[in-house]
Amino acid sequence: MSRSPKLLPVLVLLGGAVACDSGRHSSAGFRLPLDGDAENGKATFVAMGCHQCHEVSGVDLPKPAVQPSVMVALGGSVAREVTDGYLVTSIINPSYALAAYPRELITAGGRSRMPDYRDRMTVHQLVDTVAFLQSRYTVVPPSRVAYR
Repeated sequence: MSRSPKLLPVLVLLGGAVACDSGRHSSAGFRLPLDGDAENGKATFVAMGCHQCHEVSGVDLPKPAVQPSVMVALGGSVAREVTDGYLVTSIINPSYALAAYPRELITAGGRSRMPDYRDRMTVHQLVDTVAFLQSRYTVVPPSRVAYR
């Protein structure tokens, strides 16, 4: 019983830390180096074949050779910043959170059709690819509708 009063402030602080959103950097402390090179990331994106299944807002990429192509769109206008942690997770564990597309188009055997890149990409390539993708997102706050 005496542990509860001491534990409550810790739980409140942890809950507050998790609930706070600090933009592309997660409140849990995940950080990538800030010197990622977007141009190198674009080159890695193409070299790894990501353009076969992904289009990137505002970027001219080679046309996909894979058919049928299901182009999962990346970049563009979003209501909230996309975190580095989300992008890294999507690259190294793509089945963790599937894109908002019809499941039958983006999955095979219940898992993402996208391969994971944890053994295919260096950390440096990962940092550059995230920098490239981050450069293609624009945060646009949702419009407020005035009710009368």
